[in-house]
Amino acid sequence: MKVEEAKALTTEELNKQLEEAHHELFDLRFRLATKQLVNHRELPRVKKKIARLKTIIRERELKIR
Repeated sequence: MKVEEAKALTTEELNKQLEEAHHELFDLRFRLATKQLVNHRELPRVKKKIARLKTIIRERELKIR
């Protein structure tokens, strides 16, 4: 998901996407621990997605205040 696409979402949708990304990160870490993870580049990709979503949510919080 690109930044423009994420900024177009509502706050509720962003929170849902953030929750899904955290779940995906958990699954990737679990597969890494059990030696079933094929593509190790998935971990940083999901971490960046989480950071991007949190940044957009925080920007909206600061804009409101």
